[in-house]
Amino acid sequence: MERTLDWDHGVVVTVDQSLLPQRHRRLRLGSVDELIDAITRLAIRGAPALGAAGALGVALSAHTHRHGGRCDEAAVRRDAERLTAARPTAVNLAWGVRRALTRLADGPDAVLDEARLVLSEDETANLAAAQRAAALIRRLCPDRPLRLLTHCHTGRLATVAHGTALGAIRELAGAGRVLEVLAGETRPLLQGARLTSWELAEAGIAYRLCVDSAGPAAIVSGAVDCVVVGADRVAANGDTANKIGTLSVALAARHAGIPLVVVAPRSTIDPAAAHGGDIPVEERDPHEVTHFAGRPVAPPGARVFNPAFDVTPASLITAVVTEDGVFPGHAESGVGQP
Repeated sequence: MERTLDWDHGVVVTVDQSLLPQRHRRLRLGSVDELIDAITRLAIRGAPALGAAGALGVALSAHTHRHGGRCDEAAVRRDAERLTAARPTAVNLAWGVRRALTRLADGPDAVLDEARLVLSEDETANLAAAQRAAALIRRLCPDRPLRLLTHCHTGRLATVAHGTALGAIRELAGAGRVLEVLAGETRPLLQGARLTSWELAEAGIAYRLCVDSAGPAAIVSGAVDCVVVGADRVAANGDTANKIGTLSVALAARHAGIPLVVVAPRSTIDPAAAHGGDIPVEERDPHEVTHFAGRPVAPPGARVFNPAFDVTPASLITAVVTEDGVFPGHAESGVGQP
């Protein structure tokens, strides 16, 4: 499977997710400024992919500020701070930056080696998490092809390669256990409509696209057997931040008595956040709400509430599945270890 982002002769190469599905374009980012711009405009997005981008960004800075076998550590650390600030909610970005900085004293080549290790580990971790989650869903749900609902985009483009929640759906589909996927369009920037739909079609998995507010109604009506989503940060108590709209889906799933399974690599767990209230929630540009295709759709001066994420309490989540198994905060759910 082609990597979503990688290192190639001194530049970061990646797929521009902001152009899909109309155009598939590879970016070659030769500076930290270009990488930060790609992150902030969501050309690079998805928590695991952001972790890899953070590590590659430090490697890019270390090579930019290289002096023989050493580098200007102060300059690299300044770039690292800017990278970390580019997307505050996804903890993987800061995690990837910190991982690469651990090798800074050893020189630019060592930093790049660490960044490449982050890429390899992400491929392995997300495939393992997807396989574990698929096995868990098979045990939790009826023994027949399932009607699944997912929100946001958690496929291979959101990771280095395999995907998290969408990776689990792909595993289930390969075993003949998916009847249909209901995919929420997902604000901001309609990532479910543009990216999830594109990957599901690419994989030949039957799906229907729905507006975000229709997902809870479908769940309560009995049209969904299981909800499977990703995460941008998991607090120590199991509260989980994911794309805005996940909380309403989780409430509907609890009301309907169906499982909600979160799939994420271990790097998404933030032990420094005791609970969901400690997770910073990014608020996006008001124009994403007041305008459509560059044209205004709201009255001039309309005030906007446009959070990119919401936080789902652990009590509404059946399991958070990582490459290691069910996150301990959800052991009391009775689902056991996949």
